Amino acid sequence: MTETQSSDKTPSLEEQLRDMLRKANLSFVTNPSATPPEPEAPAGHDADVAEDEGADALAAIREFDRKPRDIREYLDRFVIRQDAAKKVLSVAICDHYNHVRRCLEDPETQDREYAKHNILFVGPTGVGKTYMMRCAAKLIGVPFVKADATKFSETGYVGHDVEDLVRDLVKAADGNVDLAQYGIIFLDEIDKIAAQTTGGGGKDVSGRGVQVNLLKLMEETDVSLFSQTDLIGQMQAVMDMQRGRGEGRRTINTRHILFIVSGAFDRLGEQVKRRISQRAIGFAESDTDAMTESDLLRRAATRDFIDYGFEAEFVGRIPVRVVFDPLTAEDLEDILLNSEGSLLRQYREDFEGYSVGVTFARGAVRAIAALAHEERTGARGLMTVLERLLRDFKFELPSTPIRKLEITEHAVKDPEDALGKVLTMKESARRDLLQAELDQFIEDFRAAHQLKLTFAREAAAALFDRCVDEDYSVQGWIEKHFKDIEYGLNLIARNTGRKQFTITRKFVDDPSGELSSRIAASFKQAKD
Repeated sequence: MTETQSSDKTPSLEEQLRDMLRKANLSFVTNPSATPPEPEAPAGHDADVAEDEGADALAAIREFDRKPRDIREYLDRFVIRQDAAKKVLSVAICDHYNHVRRCLEDPETQDREYAKHNILFVGPTGVGKTYMMRCAAKLIGVPFVKADATKFSETGYVGHDVEDLVRDLVKAADGNVDLAQYGIIFLDEIDKIAAQTTGGGGKDVSGRGVQVNLLKLMEETDVSLFSQTDLIGQMQAVMDMQRGRGEGRRTINTRHILFIVSGAFDRLGEQVKRRISQRAIGFAESDTDAMTESDLLRRAATRDFIDYGFEAEFVGRIPVRVVFDPLTAEDLEDILLNSEGSLLRQYREDFEGYSVGVTFARGAVRAIAALAHEERTGARGLMTVLERLLRDFKFELPSTPIRKLEITEHAVKDPEDALGKVLTMKESARRDLLQAELDQFIEDFRAAHQLKLTFAREAAAALFDRCVDEDYSVQGWIEKHFKDIEYGLNLIARNTGRKQFTITRKFVDDPSGELSSRIAASFKQAKD
């Protein structure tokens, strides 16, 4: 083959790997016997270890014996309300993993036709959809992956390929394919890929196309563990094969992966209302006007989802549908007080990191919940309110001697005023803290330069005033204003032999000028 002919041919995978290894100063070994020997192990040792690890990972699934009520009671610890959703989800999970357990016990069961309990969550943001599934996956002991549907495209050339979801599940299982094939994939914002007719009358590629590709995953298909662009993964597989570890598994089957899709479906309630109203006779139309958004969503039929923009086959593969209720202010208060994942606990731990104990009065909790409800983002509004409320307290208190803080209803309504009062009441204690910081600076300076500093009383008082006015620590203020103090005092020490220096009020008022005067005096003294 001539050089011209060779250049026209697309390099094979092996040739690409050879080139990558050459650039990395590595050799491409074609003879496994030429590979440097690894520590000896009994024949089949790696395979036995892998099998044991796989068996241990699947132990929780093989021994799955939970009842729907067990699942519900566990979720009650973390997610407030949503009782109907918990009940439906608990039954679906138990049915699915009981079937998986039977398949592991009797491989012939896998050949039987089985309709998987894929789930559709419908409800506003921040009501606990993702959190509920994450908690359930943790309880069962299976890997969990969450992604937004909007990041995927039909072809994968723009955006991500839907098969990446399955590969991410393998990563979440630490590479254990046997465990990953029984995991849970949660796809949020599914309503955003509802196919809409474009202005030109064509199909919405990013909507319908992604649905079709997801449909393949939800039914059953084999997904390659390495994407076409994952040359590193392919290279690793080739290198493992050359080391005598065998080719290993190259695909994962999605038959037993549980898919949960979720969305707010903002327009669906109005769509259901129009459908019901069109069929209404007489006074029945007024009944729809009295329905809440959640009531309307619970009346949604398969036809409504198809009209919304979903393929009939796609909706048919999601037989379990759960509607989540919006959270009230009372629900948000309950979350703060009773959920094991309460943000109040997180913020207490944040303050404890600064040795500050914080408590929340009941009236403050109620006020926080009311403000969060006004955010209209569900439980996510709690983080918004708490961060806005406590950020200045977090910034100020660690630099003060204050070690206890109570958040009252007044603090929630006017955090700036509440913080000011806390700092004012502790002003004398803050001076004590600044004195301690100054003593520490003097000690560190002596250890680093073998020079002893003494601050005159007037100088220390002026220094503390400036630290308070400029909102600085002693160390920070000195580093900013006494920039050349180490060089200057060391120079004076060499000229005069002095090892002790008194910092006067004049030094604090004019650090640069006073230091220059002292240096000049030291040179004059040395000359004399």
